[in-house]
Amino acid sequence: MSKIRNIAVIIIVLLSLGSTQRVSAFSLDLDSIAAWGKFPRFCVNVYQWGDRFFNTYDTTYVVGTGKRFNIKGRAEAWTDYYGFILDNRASFSMISDPSITAGLHLTYMAVSIGYDYDFKQIKNSRRRFYFDFSCALLAADLYFISNDADTRIIKFESPSGNVIYPRIDFSGIKTSIWGLDAYYFFNHKRYSHGAAFSFSKIQRKSAGSPFAGFAFYSEDFNFDFTSAPDYIKAELPDDWPDYRFEAVNKNYAFRIGYAYNWALPHNWTICFSEAPTIGFKHGYINYQRDTKYSFSLSNFARASVVYNYRNMFIGLIGSLDAGLIRDNKHSFLNMVWSANASIGYRFNLW
Repeated sequence: MSKIRNIAVIIIVLLSLGSTQRVSAFSLDLDSIAAWGKFPRFCVNVYQWGDRFFNTYDTTYVVGTGKRFNIKGRAEAWTDYYGFILDNRASFSMISDPSITAGLHLTYMAVSIGYDYDFKQIKNSRRRFYFDFSCALLAADLYFISNDADTRIIKFESPSGNVIYPRIDFSGIKTSIWGLDAYYFFNHKRYSHGAAFSFSKIQRKSAGSPFAGFAFYSEDFNFDFTSAPDYIKAELPDDWPDYRFEAVNKNYAFRIGYAYNWALPHNWTICFSEAPTIGFKHGYINYQRDTKYSFSLSNFARASVVYNYRNMFIGLIGSLDAGLIRDNKHSFLNMVWSANASIGYRFNLW
């Protein structure tokens, strides 16, 4: 549980520097910190207990990297998809151009700094933020996604079944999603989430784990179809005021899934993780402002390929985050596809 260890060591160092104990030599070694006095020794004992409780692995299956630092270059591409199916059987789909970023990241245990440059420069109108925490026992994700970039209508199907692919530019979009997930790994001694997605462990022998937890996420979707072609506007529901669709919801859900790491010869690891989310939402649709509770459904799938060579690593991660909003007038599907590639080096300075 390198991340918890990092935080504990930093706290111990800061508290000890402010104490009245005289320190003859500065060291981040836990035994040296414990020798500084009673309170530092208490903090070290608490940390060591937490490390055993939260981050104990079966070393036949999972081992640590032995390094505190890593530096990596990362490139990422991601895009948004939106699809509507109306009650009259008309449907249409939209997709945003991919956003491509690349940057350099430096990590010291739990602390990471870096910068990603957006090569597409889409008016700074598409943004993503993720914060991940993981140890053997559990993981948590905090994220924010927004999009008001130009999008294209790529497919339209009329109620009679006639399909066209218009590829029409569409600018009447403004969406944002943010949320927090926390989940527990049942087979945490043999399966390592960090080995597949944060490159913090090494999976030595294949293993998987079911996991379960809670998810909270807030959705705000706003589409203005006044600039859409007349043949699309003619099929929109009558209760969409001024050809607009808005959905604002807060979701409270239970997430359950399964992940598996295949430990392959020559230091390769392949992982697949699938996690449907079922719960309820509270919000409104289409400016009616009469909030109500309804069923909530989403899905989050990820896959990774990792290669470790001594202190170097290469990782490829792909993900699909999909959500569904449905009532008696329409079904609305939203998805975010992403793929990123990292190459990095692990090392110690002391």
